[in-house]
Amino acid sequence: MAEHRHHHDHDHDHSHDHPAMKNLTLAFFINLIFTLIEIVGGFLTNSVAVISDALHDLGDTISLAVSWYMERVAQKKRDHTFSFGYKRFSLLAALINGMVILFGSLFILMRAIPRLFHPEDVHVHGMFALALVGIAANGFAAFRLSRGKTMNESMITLHFIEDVAGWVIVLVVSIAMMFGNWLILDPLLSICLTCYLLWSGGKRLKKTLKIFLQSIPDDVDMKELDKQIRTIAHVLDVHDTHVWSLDGAYHVLSTHIVTASSLSVEDAMCVKNNIRKCISAFDIQHVTIELEHEGDACALMEC
Repeated sequence: MAEHRHHHDHDHDHSHDHPAMKNLTLAFFINLIFTLIEIVGGFLTNSVAVISDALHDLGDTISLAVSWYMERVAQKKRDHTFSFGYKRFSLLAALINGMVILFGSLFILMRAIPRLFHPEDVHVHGMFALALVGIAANGFAAFRLSRGKTMNESMITLHFIEDVAGWVIVLVVSIAMMFGNWLILDPLLSICLTCYLLWSGGKRLKKTLKIFLQSIPDDVDMKELDKQIRTIAHVLDVHDTHVWSLDGAYHVLSTHIVTASSLSVEDAMCVKNNIRKCISAFDIQHVTIELEHEGDACALMEC
C-alpha cells in the first residue's frame, strides 16, 4: 500500500479593524439617551403608546448592551478553549436579539389590541415633536449599522428600522389627531407594523439558527464549488467537503482532494494553491485542504 500522506493548509484572515464594535457602541449610546428622553416625554404627553415604546426601547438598550459585550468577546483571538476564536459569540447575541424582537412584538400586540376598543387621549403636539426626534435618532443608528456584515449587526439594524417605522406611525397619527378624532389609528397601525416585524424577525431568527446548526451559507453554491475544484489539474476526486459560517460573514471550508500517488511535493503545493484561488471566489475565509493518494482509504468518507 502506498504511503498515506496528509497535507493540511490553513488560510486565515484576521483583521485589526473592528467596525462592528464602533457601530454597536454608537448605537447603544444613541438608543440609551433617546430611551431616557422618551420615558420623560411619555409621561409629559400622557401617551401610553410613547411609554410602551419607551419600554420597548429599554429592551433594545439591554439587547445592545448584550450585543456590544458579545461583539467585544467575538474579537478575542483563538485560544485553547475556542480554537476557531470567539466569532460565534456575535451570533449568540443575534439569537438573543431575535428572541427580544419576537417577545417584544408580542408585548406590543397585547398592548395595542385593547386600545382598538378603548382609545386614549394624548398630548398631540408633544407626540409630534418626539416622533421627529425619534425618526432622526433611530434612522441615523440604523444607517450606521446597515453597513455591518455580521448577523449581530443585522439583527440590531432590524431593531432600529422597527423603531423608525414606529415613530413614523406616531408622526402620522399625531398629525391625524391634530385634525380629527382618529385615535384608533395608533393601535391599528401598530398592529400592522408588529405583524410585519414578527414575519421579518422570524426570518432572520431562522437564518441565525441555521448558522448555529452549521448549515451551508446561502451565498455558497456547493455544486459549483465542487465543479470548479474538479477542473484543477491533478485533482482526481473531491469528497467530504464541508462549508459553514462562524458568524454569517466569516466562512469556513474543509475538503479532501484525491491525487495520483506519483504526484510530487511541488505539484501538490501547486494543487493546493490553485484550490485556494478557486475557493477565494466563493467568499470563504478559512480553508483546510487534505490531499489523499489515489486508492487510499478515507476514514471520513460518507456512507
